[in-house]
Amino acid sequence: MSSEAAPSPVRHALLPLRVFLGVTFVYAGLDKLADPHYLGGLADPGSFASQAHAVAPHSPIGGLLDLAVRTPTPTGLLMAFGELAVGLGILVGLWGRIAAAGGALVNLSLFLSVSWGVHPYYLGNDLVYLMAWIPLVLAGTPTFSLDALLSRHAVAAGPGGGGRRRMLVDSAIAALAVAGTGLLTGAAVARTRPRTASAPSIDAATTPAPGASTGAPAPAGPSVPAASVPVGGGVRTAAPGSGDPVYVVQPVAGTYAAFSGVCTHAGCTVNPPKDGQFVCPCHNSCFDAATGAVLRGPATEPLSRLALTRTGDQLHLSD
Repeated sequence: MSSEAAPSPVRHALLPLRVFLGVTFVYAGLDKLADPHYLGGLADPGSFASQAHAVAPHSPIGGLLDLAVRTPTPTGLLMAFGELAVGLGILVGLWGRIAAAGGALVNLSLFLSVSWGVHPYYLGNDLVYLMAWIPLVLAGTPTFSLDALLSRHAVAAGPGGGGRRRMLVDSAIAALAVAGTGLLTGAAVARTRPRTASAPSIDAATTPAPGASTGAPAPAGPSVPAASVPVGGGVRTAAPGSGDPVYVVQPVAGTYAAFSGVCTHAGCTVNPPKDGQFVCPCHNSCFDAATGAVLRGPATEPLSRLALTRTGDQLHLSD
């Protein structure tokens, strides 16, 4: 059997991977744009800025993450629309190798940030995505694609510069159409997200205990009013010394505890307690809001517990 007689299964072998990655990146980009917390800033634990700030000290690209934290809105939008562009490009097969390289770059940045601290390494799904892009970087999108269609049109236009010019013009028009579709879709999705107001962190320097003398020395470390911590919920503040996020919680009436908000899996900031659980938005690890214990992996270590003392109506944190 000649090599030309049975190329079809081989040429189509990367199609399932291409569809999966394309759909996933389109979904990821739209999901970010629809998320009311994504661009919420450092005060919102579910925001892009908060997650980048949490993993920066442990990442080999910490300097870039610090820059992203200082420009959270443009960087966050670039990430979301970049994922959308990569997904659309790989789905329709336009500039396939470039789109695949963009996807690989996105997952490389995520591997070097949110997945860098994952142990063992194979639990970090961003590395798996990075490897999945490599075949498409090498092979492109030769079948069921705009690249293939434009190539055939260029050949039909004749050899020499005419065919190349035809392909460049058609590629530019197609790219503008795909980019316009992505921008309009992303903008429409972004307009549908609800607006949320993020509560600021509560600090002893700005929140004196009710009835306390303003001249009395305040205990070292941050504190929160006990009355501000709802039963079954929590209040976010900062750890003494490190400034890492901390949640002061009241799992049952009259019982208070404080847990680090830094996920022990990859260093992301967990979401505020809900239904008795802390959930990490990066890899879906889940922790008991009363004890900090792991309820669902990939995390294997509990959230760190901080010492908490009460003076009057104030709950004081210490190392």
